[in-house]
Amino acid sequence: MVACAGAACNFARDYEIAQEPLMREIERRVRGSDYGATSWTTRDQAEQAAARLGLGRGRRLLELGAGSGWPALFLATLSGCDVVLTDLPLSGLRIARERAARDGLDSRCSVLAADGAALPFADCSFDRIHHADVLCCMDRKREMLRECGRVARTEARMEFSVISLAREPAGDDERRLLQQSGPPYPDAGADYAVLLEETSWTLVERIDVTAEFMRCMEVLIEESDARRSALVELLGDEDYAERLERRRCTRAAVECALLKREIFLAQPLRPAARNTIGQS
Repeated sequence: MVACAGAACNFARDYEIAQEPLMREIERRVRGSDYGATSWTTRDQAEQAAARLGLGRGRRLLELGAGSGWPALFLATLSGCDVVLTDLPLSGLRIARERAARDGLDSRCSVLAADGAALPFADCSFDRIHHADVLCCMDRKREMLRECGRVARTEARMEFSVISLAREPAGDDERRLLQQSGPPYPDAGADYAVLLEETSWTLVERIDVTAEFMRCMEVLIEESDARRSALVELLGDEDYAERLERRRCTRAAVECALLKREIFLAQPLRPAARNTIGQS
């Protein structure tokens, strides 16, 4: 659900536009998907996530910030797991539900409008949890991680990707660059390994995918330049120019090591360890 960066988003319009054949063709070239993706998860990364999470039939997966269904519906198709998609923009969830029906996932997929920091599920409801570039789009990061821990079963696993600050900006120019490139909340206030520990998770694996993030950005800019006329016809001159400038700013922020993208795999702390944290 990271369609926009640093500015107010018109999610309904973005999700609708992302379903256009031209946008889906660009998405296939950038990520290898055609769901109207708004995260930077590539097809290869989604396949690796399915393996690391140990997804399969009988597993119940929760996807937060699911948008129009990428990569949650792909994970369900690939593994045979059951999946619950949550997000706040109804437009994305409607598109995801329609795609699930087309892909024959009706019996294994449900969608629900929900805030990731206040999930409407009972404790210990899910075997696996996934979210892609969601935490960098919200300021209540600890609340969301705690909620994920609450709804996770004892042997659960959680994997997420996140775009974050690689270092503090040096001066006003770099601060402006961050504002123009996004996402809106890249500063977590602490390393994500620390946030996981504070919210009763144990870090299992940490993978730097900044290079692949940069590759996707480069391909997206190339495709946007090459298809300028068609994109202007679809988006309008102003929207096209704003999107392209935002992508160029993101590329610049990665190039100068202001932003990075990582994948984290975690599991819940054992109850005894949770009690120790609560007493400290």
